Amino acid sequence: MRKFAFFVTTALVANAASSQEAPVELPTLFLDSALRDERALQDTPVAASVRQGEALERQQADTFEELIGDIPGVSIEGGPRAIAQEPNIRGFQDEQIVLRFDGARFNFNQAHRGRFFVDPDIVERIEVVRGGGSTLFGSGAIGGVISVDTKDAQDLLGPGQTVGARLRTGVSTNGLVFSNSATVYADWGQIDALAFLGSRNFSEDLESGDGVDIRNSRLDVLNGLVKFGYEPTDEHRLEFAFSQYDDDGTTPANSSSASTADDVDRDARVQTVRLSWDYAPEGSNLIDLSAIVYANFLEITEDRFSDGRADQSNYDTIGFELVNRSRFGELMPVDLVYGFEVLRDTQDGLRDGAPRVQFPDAEATTIGVFAEATVAVSDQLDVIAGLRYDNYERDVDNPALADAEDDFFSPRVGFSYRPTQSWQIFGNVARAFRAPTLTELYNDGVHFSSPGFPLGPGQFFSGVNNFVPNPNLREERSTQIEFGARFEETDVWQAGDSLSFSANTYYADVEDFIDQVVTFIDFTTGTPGPGGVVFNGTTTTRNIDAELWGFEAEVDYDAGSWFASAALSLPRGSAAGGEELGSIPQDRLVTTVGLRPNTAWTYGARLTLAGEQDDVPEGVTPGEAYQLLDVFATWVPQSGPLEDVVVHMGVDNVFDENYQIFPNGLAQPGRTFKISAAITF
Repeated sequence: MRKFAFFVTTALVANAASSQEAPVELPTLFLDSALRDERALQDTPVAASVRQGEALERQQADTFEELIGDIPGVSIEGGPRAIAQEPNIRGFQDEQIVLRFDGARFNFNQAHRGRFFVDPDIVERIEVVRGGGSTLFGSGAIGGVISVDTKDAQDLLGPGQTVGARLRTGVSTNGLVFSNSATVYADWGQIDALAFLGSRNFSEDLESGDGVDIRNSRLDVLNGLVKFGYEPTDEHRLEFAFSQYDDDGTTPANSSSASTADDVDRDARVQTVRLSWDYAPEGSNLIDLSAIVYANFLEITEDRFSDGRADQSNYDTIGFELVNRSRFGELMPVDLVYGFEVLRDTQDGLRDGAPRVQFPDAEATTIGVFAEATVAVSDQLDVIAGLRYDNYERDVDNPALADAEDDFFSPRVGFSYRPTQSWQIFGNVARAFRAPTLTELYNDGVHFSSPGFPLGPGQFFSGVNNFVPNPNLREERSTQIEFGARFEETDVWQAGDSLSFSANTYYADVEDFIDQVVTFIDFTTGTPGPGGVVFNGTTTTRNIDAELWGFEAEVDYDAGSWFASAALSLPRGSAAGGEELGSIPQDRLVTTVGLRPNTAWTYGARLTLAGEQDDVPEGVTPGEAYQLLDVFATWVPQSGPLEDVVVHMGVDNVFDENYQIFPNGLAQPGRTFKISAAITF
């Protein structure tokens, strides 16, 4: 059984010696891009979290794991190398989660090659919706949605300012990571613009808590972004954005492992182009229109040092979305969000200039239409009903493999009940799905190789593990049920303080869960060979049924002179017949306590307690329990020559704990000292 024990005692003294007064009412948090419509978090009938602004800056993140890996229900797996990190929500992984960057979907995922191609310094806001979101986002939202918004000129300009600039520099001692960025921005009324250039250089190998180098974790990253906005009238806004991300480094072929074999020289380039149009005519309740056309172009090259083998992976996405929001009705107001989207993913791979069967030429086309209505049955009760239809096609350039085509309906029914102004009770029943990806359907060829050895008289293991395509793989389908409550109030224990709390429980019944099976030696593959029978290994995908369930909670209290928060995740899951799933994260509790002795200083500590995860499939290494302590401080001079400077300082993993984030078995970084400074003009 899983063991998870923790004991936390927090002694907080109200009215601590401080010159800082308690805050006025905190601004309302909204969900926007993750729900296709702006809605106050307190009125949102789903489990969700929002992190933005200073809360992100304080992390001093060099990777997305450091940026959002402590949000309830969320873990970032893949190990400490940024190029291998991928999301996990409640045990749903990778393609089971929709990633959106500035409103554009990002679909790429190929084993061990990561999904986050954005410098954390340009991120302004992250919205996370946990649980099935296929009604609004179609295939892939079976586990949830992570929506990332980058900074705009309006996020950085001060009061009365039309033109500005921001320079930032930082260093992390573990890996000797130097991060630098420059941002210029302007808003001249009808026209606004932003340009960002950031670099992040891991100049040494990271070191784990036991003092061992995490080999080949050096990496050079460069990310540039430009945005141009044009508002000819108050009703229209056009925005163009272009981003380019490059990384370069030496890494194991499996960058999420500690492998010492088959090192490659990796170069990645990801370009994104986005053009959006928003139209909201004044006085109209029927038209609030958003349209976006986008394209993502990804190229990763990996040249193996041992034999010079050169691999190239190309993955492109072109998409279009049109969404409108209408509000009507007097006796029973209705908010309706509806629209359609179409997207096409294409991939191709080369090995030494020839087609690569491990990443075959293929394309995926998806067309979806959706609508979701929120009906105000009374001043306290909203009922939500939605439906989406998707049709998807998977076409492979190989006559020996079958194409795939299917469609799916994704309904959702929910409610939001506000018994008082401070409380919300919500619930949902939703159907969600995920179509199999191109690599899951069609991967072929050699997965990995190792030295062969005899198995017995006349039997030999070749040392080769091959992909076995499964073009008959069915889409994942789930029925998900969720209930939760939120509380938000000010002036709770003293004038001006604020308290917010949320808790939810969930259950997901997943049919045809897509599971990858790696059989090191597959005795069904025996073929006659020199001196006897030769066996290979196989890697393939299969459909199984699974259940995932759990509990999540968050609490935040702010009294001005001090603040405290806690976030709890208790995920569970199993496959049909009681088999364990290898994707269920560890139990985790994250608590933060901080002080603001004056208007210039903020400092605090964050404690992370993770439980043991020993409910794992046969052959999978269990996840050990761990405890982390991080400390942080922020200095914002209020006057003098440094008045426009913000300095962040911190120590991550103070006690140099050696730990892993399950299901990855590669150790995370040990003790790390961090300092960064940003100045605005």
